[in-house]
Amino acid sequence: MHAVELFIQDLAVIMLIAGIVTVVFNRFKQPVVLGYIVAGVIIGPHTPPFNMIQDEQTVHILSELGVIFLLFSLGLEFSLKKLAKVGATAVIVAIAEIVLMIWIGYEIGIYFGWKTMDAVFLGAMLAVSSTTIIVKALNELGMKNEKFAQIIFGILIVEDILAIGMIALLSGIATSGSVDSGEVVNTVGKLLLFMIVSLVVGILIVPRLLNYVARFKSNEMLLVTVLGILFGFCLLVMKLQYSVALGAFLVGAIMAESRQLHRIERLIEPVRDMFSAIFFVAIGLMFDPNVLAQYWLPILVITVAVVFGKLLSCGIGTFLSGHGGRTPMRVGMGLAQIGEFSFIIAALGVSLKVTSDFLYPIVVAVSAVTALLTPYLIRAADPLSARAVDLVPRKISGILGLYSNWLESLQPTGDKAELSKIIRRILLQVMVNLALVVAIFLAGAFFVDGLSAWLARWIAEMAERKAVIWGVALILSLPFLIATYRKLQALAMLLAEVGVKPELAGSYTEGVRRIVSEVIPVMSIVAIMVLIFVLSASILPPLNLLVVVLLGAAGLLWLLWSKLVKLHSRLQIALFETLDEKPDDAH
Repeated sequence: MHAVELFIQDLAVIMLIAGIVTVVFNRFKQPVVLGYIVAGVIIGPHTPPFNMIQDEQTVHILSELGVIFLLFSLGLEFSLKKLAKVGATAVIVAIAEIVLMIWIGYEIGIYFGWKTMDAVFLGAMLAVSSTTIIVKALNELGMKNEKFAQIIFGILIVEDILAIGMIALLSGIATSGSVDSGEVVNTVGKLLLFMIVSLVVGILIVPRLLNYVARFKSNEMLLVTVLGILFGFCLLVMKLQYSVALGAFLVGAIMAESRQLHRIERLIEPVRDMFSAIFFVAIGLMFDPNVLAQYWLPILVITVAVVFGKLLSCGIGTFLSGHGGRTPMRVGMGLAQIGEFSFIIAALGVSLKVTSDFLYPIVVAVSAVTALLTPYLIRAADPLSARAVDLVPRKISGILGLYSNWLESLQPTGDKAELSKIIRRILLQVMVNLALVVAIFLAGAFFVDGLSAWLARWIAEMAERKAVIWGVALILSLPFLIATYRKLQALAMLLAEVGVKPELAGSYTEGVRRIVSEVIPVMSIVAIMVLIFVLSASILPPLNLLVVVLLGAAGLLWLLWSKLVKLHSRLQIALFETLDEKPDDAH
C-alpha cells in the first residue's frame, strides 16, 4: 500500500497546487499553461524548503500520457485536407528553420568553448519546436482554427518527421564519427511509408469500426474503443522506434474522418486536460534555479537565439512560400520555443556518453523559459507585425509586394490549372498504391522468421517457404499494381495528348502519342518490380522458383483482371466516401 499512498499523495499535491496556481493566473488573465509550469517549479525538488513530490519517475510517465492526449486532440482537429493545403509551406519553413537553428546552436556552443559534440547536439536540440506547448497555448488563446495556426501545425508535423531522421544522423555521428546519409534517408523513407499506409488503412477501417460501436448509444463503449485504438497504435509506433507523439497525431487524424468526431472530442476533453496538466507540471519539476544561476549567460544567449532565430527562419520561410501580411510574424512567434524532441535529443547524447553533464539541465531551463514566453509572443505578433510594416522603407515594401505578385502569377489558371490538378491527383494515387505495395513486401520481409517457422510444418525447404511468402505478397499486391498501371496509363495518355503537338509531329502525331502512352506505364511497372526485388531481397526465392511464382501471378492476373480492378475500385470508393463524410452532430 505504501507505493499506492505515495502515488495518490503525489497526484493530490500536483492537482491541488496546479489548481490553486492556475486560478490565480486566470484571475490575472495569464495563460493557464504558465500556471502549470509555475506549479511544477513550486513543488519541484529544486525549490526549497522541501520536496513535495516523492516519485518523480511516475509523474514523468503520467506526463507522457499528456503528450499522447494533446497530440491526439490535435489530430482530431486537423484533418488531412487541412494538411494538404499547408503541405508545401510546411516543408519549406521546417527545412529553413532546422538548417538555421542547427547552425546557430553549433556556433553558440563553439563560442562558449564547449566540445564539438556538445555544439552539434545543442544545434539539434534548438532545431525542433515544442508541439505540445504550442497546441496548448493556441488552444487557450482561442487561435487554433486560424490560418497561421494551421500552417504551424503542418510545420510541426514535418519537423517531427525530420527530427526522427536527425536522431538517426546524430546516433551515427556519435558512434562512428561519420555521417551515414543513406541511413538517414532510409529511416525517413520508412517513416513516410509507414505514415501513408497507416493513414490509408486506418481511414478504411477505423471510422467504420467507430460508427459500428456508436450504434450502441453508449459513451462508455465508444470512449473505451477510442482509447484502445489510440494506445494500441501508439504501442505499434513505439515498437517501430518512432515518435509516440507523431503516432498519437496520426491516429487522431484518422479518427477525424469519422462521423463520430464531435462525440469523441467531447469524451476525450476531460481526460486530455488532466494529463496535459501533469505534463506541464512535469516541465516545471525539471526546472533547476541553481542551473539558472550557474549558467545564466548561456541560457540567456540560447533563449534569445531560439526566439529570434525561429522568428527569422520561420517568418522568412513563410513569406517565401507565398504568405504575406501578419502571417509570417505570427508563425515565427508561435514556433519560438523548444520542448519534447529537445529532451529526447539531450537524453540521446547522455546515453551515448558524448555530451557534457551541463547540457541537459541548460536545455531544460531554456525549454521552460521559452514555454513561459510562448503565449506572450503569440499575443505580441499582431502589434509587432503592424510596427514592422511602419518601419519598412517604401522601396523594400514595394519589392516585397512585387515578390508576392510574382508568386501569384506563377499559379496556373484556367485549363492549365485543371490539368495540373488532374496530374497531381493521379501522381498522389500512384504514390499511395505504390506505398501499399512496398509495405506488403516489407511486412513479408519483417515477419519472415515467424511465417517461415509456421510454414515449416508443411514445407521443409527454406527456398520453397520463401517462394510461398513472396508469392502471397505478390498476390496481395496485384490490385494495387493493376491500379498503379492504369493510373500511369492515364497519365501517359494525358501527357502524350498535351506534349506531342500536331504542328511538330505532323502525320506521325497519333503514332508518337500511342508509343508514349504505352512505353511510360510499361517502363514504370518494370522499374517498380525492380524496386520490389531490391526491397524484398531477404525473402526473394531462387530464380527457378521466382519464375514459377511470376508465371502463376501472371495467370491469376489474366483470369481475375476485371475482378481485381473492381476490388480496388471498391476500396478507393470506400476511402473517398469516408474522407467526404461530414461529422455527425446529432449526438
